[in-house]
Amino acid sequence: MWNDPRTMNAVSLTLILLSAGALLWAAGHWLVRQPSFAFRQVVVRDLHRADPAHVAAVIRRELKGTFFTMDLDGAQQALRQVPWVRNAGLHREWPDRLEVSIEEYEPFANWNDTALVTRDGAVFVAPYDGDLPELAGRDDEAVTVIERFENWSQKMATLGLDVYAVRHSPRGSWRLEATDKNGGAQVIELGRDIADARLERFASVYRKTAGALMRSGRQPEYIDLRYQNGLAIRTAVASSAPAVGGKK
Repeated sequence: MWNDPRTMNAVSLTLILLSAGALLWAAGHWLVRQPSFAFRQVVVRDLHRADPAHVAAVIRRELKGTFFTMDLDGAQQALRQVPWVRNAGLHREWPDRLEVSIEEYEPFANWNDTALVTRDGAVFVAPYDGDLPELAGRDDEAVTVIERFENWSQKMATLGLDVYAVRHSPRGSWRLEATDKNGGAQVIELGRDIADARLERFASVYRKTAGALMRSGRQPEYIDLRYQNGLAIRTAVASSAPAVGGKK
C-alpha cells in the first residue's frame, strides 16, 4: 500500500478532509458560545396571574447558553413549574432576542380543598383567594365531577337553589351542597348509584317537601336521597330526621 501513489493520495486526502472537518467543528463550537451571541432582549407575553419575579428568575437561571446553544426545551419545562403557568413557548429572533409566551391556567373551581381545577379538568396548585365552587374527587375524574356540577347547577337553579359544591368520595358516593333563597345551606346526599335519577326525583317533589318546610319556617339543612322510594330531611330546628316514604 505504501508503494501505491494512488492509495497514498487517497489516504492523505481523507486525513486532510477529516482534519479540516474537525477544525471547522471546533471553530463553530467555539463561535456559537461567544458572548456576542448572548440574548440581550427577553420579552415575556401574556403574563397575568403568574408572579413576574418568579418567571424572571427562572428565565435568568435558564439563560445559560447563547442564541444557538440555549436549551429551549429545558427552559420550557422549568417555566411549567412556576405556579399558574400551564405552558410556555420560547421563540428566538435573530440576532439577540428571546420571546416567551406564557399560557396560564384559568381556575374553574377549588379542588379537594388543596388545589384548583380548570374547566377541562386540569388540576394544578397555585395561590388563589377568589370565590370559586368547591369540587372534590380523584384527579382522573375531574372532568366527570365538573360535568355533574354544571348539569346539577342548572337543574337546581329551577328550584331556587344555588349549587356551590359537588363532592365524589373515595367510596364513590356523591354529595351536593347548595344555598337556598333564604341563604340557608342544604347538603344533599345522592349515594353511589343512579345519582341523576335520584336528583330528578327530588326535583319533582322539592316544592312539596323541602319547599313546604321552608314555607312553614323550618330550614332544611340535610337531605338524604338514598332511599328506594323516598327521602329524609333534617331541618335546622329539629334534631331528628323525619323520613318521607320507603326505606334505604
